[in-house]
Amino acid sequence: MNRLSRLSPSTVSCIAALLLLGGGFFLSYSYLQAKKVYAFTYMNERFFDVQSVVLEEEQTLATAQEVIPTTYIGMLKISKLGIERGFLDKRATGNNIEENITVLKESDYPDVPQGNLILAAHSGPTAISFFNELYQLSLGDTAEVTYKDKTYTYQLVYTYQVPKTGTIEIKRDKKKTTLTLITCTNDNRTTQTVYILERV
Repeated sequence: MNRLSRLSPSTVSCIAALLLLGGGFFLSYSYLQAKKVYAFTYMNERFFDVQSVVLEEEQTLATAQEVIPTTYIGMLKISKLGIERGFLDKRATGNNIEENITVLKESDYPDVPQGNLILAAHSGPTAISFFNELYQLSLGDTAEVTYKDKTYTYQLVYTYQVPKTGTIEIKRDKKKTTLTLITCTNDNRTTQTVYILERV
């Protein structure tokens, strides 16, 4: 006689009830998790602006008809990392990732309400890897941007990674004025990391 046949009917009923309750719990949990993901996606679509930007090796909007000065118009400072580096007008010929921190053409400058200043730079062991230390940032860390003699402070609210395809989706709260920093992911050659900072 096996062990199950020794159990009383009431014990078997209890075990069956527990199994049913456990199965119901896991089914409910999966259902609730699916609803949670749906709700998060819905809120993102409603409250967050998803903007696609192109990150090219040589990004410049300068033309032969206009000469944009190659003097810095602003300064990015991240005290925690010892970063203090100027950036050019986004139309300047020197505004490219091989020479400077690059202001992407889709950017707004810091004085634009609810705008998004998008800066990109290399990571790695080279002299032009101005964003090599960004991976050390934690949520709540701050960065400052000085532009037109005014300093704006931003706080890191989240980061995420995207495949390195040349096009990046920036997900941000469209009601906030933001600073977006983009660089290659530390120790990963296939992705880039996006850092979203909001003005405080």
